[in-house]
Amino acid sequence: MNASDPLSNWAMQLTLQSLDLPPGQEYPVFVLGTLTYITILLCNTLVFATIVFTKSLHKPMFLLLLNLPIMDMIGATAFLPQLVTSILTKNRSISYRGCFFQAFLIHFYGAGNLLFLTVMAYDRYVAICLPLRYNSIMNPKTIMRLIIAIWFAEILFNMVLFSLVARFRICRTHIVDIFCNNPSMNKLLCDDTKVNNYFGLIFIGVIQGIPLVIIIYTYIQILLTCMMTKQADARGKALQTCGTHLVVFLFFEFNAAITLISHRFESVSPYLRRAMGVSIIIFPPVLNPLIYGLKTKELQKIFSVPGKFWKTMKQL
Repeated sequence: MNASDPLSNWAMQLTLQSLDLPPGQEYPVFVLGTLTYITILLCNTLVFATIVFTKSLHKPMFLLLLNLPIMDMIGATAFLPQLVTSILTKNRSISYRGCFFQAFLIHFYGAGNLLFLTVMAYDRYVAICLPLRYNSIMNPKTIMRLIIAIWFAEILFNMVLFSLVARFRICRTHIVDIFCNNPSMNKLLCDDTKVNNYFGLIFIGVIQGIPLVIIIYTYIQILLTCMMTKQADARGKALQTCGTHLVVFLFFEFNAAITLISHRFESVSPYLRRAMGVSIIIFPPVLNPLIYGLKTKELQKIFSVPGKFWKTMKQL
């Protein structure tokens, strides 16, 4: 096969950035990474199964929430098994095929989280600001259309994003991050990647810019509505629920933006970029089940009743 042929990329081996672990720390980090992955799978599976098998939770908010555990498990599975395996074997090599697949899944996870968090914010906006119209606006058909639209948009955007990478041959084999992503794979390419860069900026603008505008608008409206209500308890509950959601969204948005944009500026510390990138993949999958699952009143009721809890566990 001709080395200039992009298809030759698929037979190549790449090298991920070294973890630079201190001597003797490999096994503790391996154990920590493995336990983190198991925790993510167990907690997110529990939240997912509880919503699926509890008919009383088949409401708009929970149908949207149902997608977060899926996204979190996709992101964690794309990153952590490969990471802990490389720590155990002391081998940071990865096939081009594996790198491509890992990058696709990580971008799929990141975009999915942002989009579903945005739709969940819109759901809270309708529930708080337009309560009398909630059932007519957030009806089952609308929810299913929103969910399908997000999944379809994700698949379409990521297919275009990574097809732009796949059409070029690579002339480098060192990934500048500790996991594969679109910007780091673009740095392997030999040819002019202006089109890739332009589409990458469009991708960031659509996937991060539009959700940020929607979040700002909905939370301003929610805040104004809460300030005008005379019921202190209702105002407190609304602000607590929405405040937690806003913190999660801004954490994800801020870290993702820095991670992606920092690839375009050589002056940004690579250690900061890598730390931000890893935090996006590790913290949300660990914290989301606690924030959206165990702290949600309806799910708390399920977990607080041993009979219902074990019935859900047996259905897994």
